[in-house]
Amino acid sequence: MGTLEGDLLRALHSVTHHNFLFFFFVSKGNSELPTAVNITWSSINFKTILQWQPEPTTYVYTVEISGINSNWEKVCIHTKETECDVTDKLEKIKDTYTAHIVPEMLSETEKIFANKVFPMPGINSKHVFMCALAKIGRPGIQTYELTDSKLKVLVEDPLTPYRFPNKSFKSIRDIFKNDLEYTLYYWKDQSTGKKEVTSKSNQFEISVDKGKNYCFYVQATILSRKENRKSQESKVNCTHQRDVLDVPIILTVFPKLCTLKMCPTRQIYKLFIELG
Repeated sequence: MGTLEGDLLRALHSVTHHNFLFFFFVSKGNSELPTAVNITWSSINFKTILQWQPEPTTYVYTVEISGINSNWEKVCIHTKETECDVTDKLEKIKDTYTAHIVPEMLSETEKIFANKVFPMPGINSKHVFMCALAKIGRPGIQTYELTDSKLKVLVEDPLTPYRFPNKSFKSIRDIFKNDLEYTLYYWKDQSTGKKEVTSKSNQFEISVDKGKNYCFYVQATILSRKENRKSQESKVNCTHQRDVLDVPIILTVFPKLCTLKMCPTRQIYKLFIELG
């Protein structure tokens, strides 16, 4: 390397004592900047946002992420924001992760090492177990059908940001497998009496009163969790089956007099009066 970066890297490798002095200086400088506080993780369907305070003025932030089973990585490098989308760094959902929020004053030297990770003492951090953190978003209703005295509902799993090798998105069913359960809440239209039924699959088929309309919604549950067990509720759907009349309507056409297409309404009314 004939560049400034190459010269600096060779110098740091050959002079170990200067190496420690250099990073001690950076650590001391950063420790004098405001420490990030009120650090929070928020995650829905494993799309995870890290937030903190205060807003930077004459400095920037860099976020560092590490799992018990993974190395430190930088994300949102030199940002002036107070939030960072860390989803891509947390795909091993059964791992426990630590985030460092690092305040930094940028110098030319620090810009050169922007992609190197050097965790420093005195920087605020936050730990999280992803499998327990992520809230489950709203499930969808893929299809529903009311026939005779049966209501059939097919639930659509919420998708996560993570992908299979073929680039299709993983659903929460792919993540939680048999730990996922759905509950269907249903009631007669214009009634307050709510019933519920659970299923380990995405399909429901329940017996209902013939000729009545029903409203319903679904909600997912992660059975092994103590917190964040329930998902958001799906939208409420209602069937629109028309009531069947017991007395059939019979229309008799008298070709001699007129047809429905040609008779004015007044003439049809007069016709039925005369025939009656």
